[in-house]
Amino acid sequence: MISGGQLHFITQMGQDMPECGTPDYEPICGRPHGVRMDQDGNVIVVDSYLGLYKVNPRTGEKTLLLPSEKGVDGLPFKFLNGLEISKKNLIYFTDSSSKWERRHHKYEVIETNHLGRLLAYDPVTRTARTVLSGLYMANGIALSPYEDYILIAETSICRIIRYWVSGANAGKKEVFVDNLPGYPDNIRLSHTGLYRVGISTTRFPSFFSPFLDALGPYPFLKRFIAKVTPLSFYSIFLHKHGLFLEINDKGDIVASFHDPDGSVTWAVSDVFEHDGKVYLGNTELPFLVVLQ
Repeated sequence: MISGGQLHFITQMGQDMPECGTPDYEPICGRPHGVRMDQDGNVIVVDSYLGLYKVNPRTGEKTLLLPSEKGVDGLPFKFLNGLEISKKNLIYFTDSSSKWERRHHKYEVIETNHLGRLLAYDPVTRTARTVLSGLYMANGIALSPYEDYILIAETSICRIIRYWVSGANAGKKEVFVDNLPGYPDNIRLSHTGLYRVGISTTRFPSFFSPFLDALGPYPFLKRFIAKVTPLSFYSIFLHKHGLFLEINDKGDIVASFHDPDGSVTWAVSDVFEHDGKVYLGNTELPFLVVLQ
C-alpha cells in the first residue's frame, strides 16, 4: 500500500519464506494477482494459487472467501487472475486455466486452450457461480460505466470479448476487439470513458509472436512444443516493447502508447489512473512507472 509517498506492508498471502519471489515457490508463498477495493473499504484479492480473499488494509487480517481447492461448480481454481467489483459489491473474477498454473502461463498461451472462466461471488449470500466458461486464457476484466456489460481479455488469442450482464442482450457474448497488436492483460476504465489495456507482450517485431501466429492452425503441434520446450526458451525471444492501448466503447483503438525499446518499461500489465497520474504495472520489473 502507498500512503503519503511511502510503501506500507499489509500482509503476506501465503507463507513468508526467504525463497518467496521466485516462480517455484509461488504456490507456497502466494501470488496476489487481481486487487480491488470494495464498497466497505476492504481489499479484495484473487491469489493465483490460494483463492479469493478479503483483506483489512489497516490490520492485514485476511479472510478466505473461496479456497482454490474448492473452486466453483465442482472445478477447483488453477490460475486466478482478473478481478472487478460492481457498485452492488458483486465480485467478478477470472480463472485463466483449469490446466496450467500462473508460473506456467506461457504454456497456456502456446497451447491456446479454452479452459478459462468468468466467475462471480456474492459476499452477502457467500455463494459463487460460473458466469461464462470456455474462454481462452481469461485475464483482466472491466465493467462498463452502467455495468450492463463486462469486458474480458482473452490473452492467448489477442482479443477482448464483451459479455452482457443486463438489458436486452443479457447473457450474450460477442467479440469487442480482435487481432490486437499484442497479448492483453488488465483492462481499466479511465476518467474519459476509454478503456486502457496493458499489453504484456507485443506481436511485433519479434520471433516469438509471429511464430505463435504461424502455429495457430495446428493446435496439436503447439501442445507438443509446449511439452518439450523449457520456459526459459521463450524469454530469450521476447522483444521488450512497452505498450498500452486506449479503446472506446465501440471497440475501436483510438490511441496507443509505446516504449519501442523497453528502455523505461515493458510487459505492461495494468494502467491505473489516480490523482492526475498514470501508474503502469508490469509482470517483469520490480517497480512501477509513473506518468504525469
